[in-house]
Amino acid sequence: MVTGAARLVEVLVAHGVEVVFGLPGVHNLPIWEALRDSPVRLVGVRHEQTAVYAADGYARATGRLGVAIVTTGPGAANCLGATGEAMASGSPVLVVATDIPSHLRRPGEYRGVLHETRDQRAMFLPVVKGGWTLRNPLDLGTYADNAAFLATTAPHGPVYLGIPTDHLTAPTGPWHKIPEKAPVTPPLDAALDLIAQARRPLIWAGGGAHRAQAGPAIGDLAERLDAPILTTYAAKGLVDHPHVVHGPVHLPEIGALWDEADLVIGIGSDFDGMMTQNWLQPAPPKLLSINVDTIRNYPPDVTLRGDARTVTEALVKALDGHRPPTAAERVATLNKIAREAVAQDEPQVTGLLDALEGHRVVADMCVAGYWIGGFHRVTRPRSLAYPVGWGTLGFGFPAALGAAVTGRTVAVCGDGGFLFACGDLATAAQEDLPVTVVLVDDGGYGMLRYDQVQAGHPAHGVDLHTPDFEALTRSFGIPSSTVDGFGHDFRERLRECTAADGPNVLVVKAALKPPVNTSPRWYRKVRT
Repeated sequence: MVTGAARLVEVLVAHGVEVVFGLPGVHNLPIWEALRDSPVRLVGVRHEQTAVYAADGYARATGRLGVAIVTTGPGAANCLGATGEAMASGSPVLVVATDIPSHLRRPGEYRGVLHETRDQRAMFLPVVKGGWTLRNPLDLGTYADNAAFLATTAPHGPVYLGIPTDHLTAPTGPWHKIPEKAPVTPPLDAALDLIAQARRPLIWAGGGAHRAQAGPAIGDLAERLDAPILTTYAAKGLVDHPHVVHGPVHLPEIGALWDEADLVIGIGSDFDGMMTQNWLQPAPPKLLSINVDTIRNYPPDVTLRGDARTVTEALVKALDGHRPPTAAERVATLNKIAREAVAQDEPQVTGLLDALEGHRVVADMCVAGYWIGGFHRVTRPRSLAYPVGWGTLGFGFPAALGAAVTGRTVAVCGDGGFLFACGDLATAAQEDLPVTVVLVDDGGYGMLRYDQVQAGHPAHGVDLHTPDFEALTRSFGIPSSTVDGFGHDFRERLRECTAADGPNVLVVKAALKPPVNTSPRWYRKVRT
């Protein structure tokens, strides 16, 4: 007899899953037993939200399916914020939650069974790509396979699978893996006509391009068209190429690329509000969209629907010759302008960005994270994770735990966001994860303090009573130290931390001014 729990693990292994993140409960313990003798590593966390954040961080670092396993009712509900972030950022995450025993549920009734909700799946539907609650234990393998397949099929996103606890110990039936379809390239004629008419093309690459590993093809396309490449937050590190602008479109000199373009080629992007200053960027004269979905924020003149890499490679092959090169020179000038703008606006940040060069970074929603999202030079794919999809404070540290399963990762957090999941220092210590936390302590919610002051109000409710972070960290058996600012001492200590084994924490006493890519400082304004 193959039990439901054993079948679930079998399906995960078939999908290449090597690690799962989870928190045990009375209802999901059979999964723990099935994992005991499997090749899958179980990383136990201290909060269900951390399980999903860690699965998300792992998925962003590897491009593979991230799996979170949690228990019923309140355990599942604790996942919703992290699942919403995975949805907004297009992360392939599978959330497996147990549900109350099937024989105790009555349709249309709330009976008060331990951990019961009226409809657990319904809680997840607004923040997942798809979701099911298993009705028959014989179908567990098929449902699990469908859920894993859906999460990892473009457009990627989280999927919910609810399993009544009694189905985990019941006999289950066979299953058959869904065959993958070969990507299809749409006709290119209309797109080639648009490109032929363009004199100032601009490539705008988003998270979909990054997840499709379209970077080299986009670099080739940029050379053929002599076009600059702007990357969204989710696409930073897409490709190391002289046409890539290493600064945010929120800087006026870089935003001018958009204003001057007579053709924007959007690849794997839906042109979200955070990147376009809530669509105050004017619609381009012509827009070519390469995407698996229809985009609506700016109406495209031509849409090539399909996989970003496959379609872009086909487009490059269909283009003849190269245009005279000028874009690389302008991009180099813009990158210098962006670096100088950082030094003039907030000199401390230069030390932070220089020290992080070459590291895999997970940034939280904090002022230091905003600087990293806007100005950190990322030259390798999957080397920056930033939660601007949904903007979930508290993402940085737990997501970095997931990424650290695959190697040294630096988490940059504020003092407020770090406290969301500080209990998972225990996870970092127990699993001996190679994670370095750069904890920027400015005594509160620095961004919100800035918002209040800019509005002419004194700070209220945004200053925090915080612990001795160094002592807190050491109480978990994790090395920790403290420096003032992002100068020489910070760079030396960070170098030591990232060269060490296991987890460590570097507390930085510093207050930073928010960068131009935060909404209070956007230069495009609503016309009144």
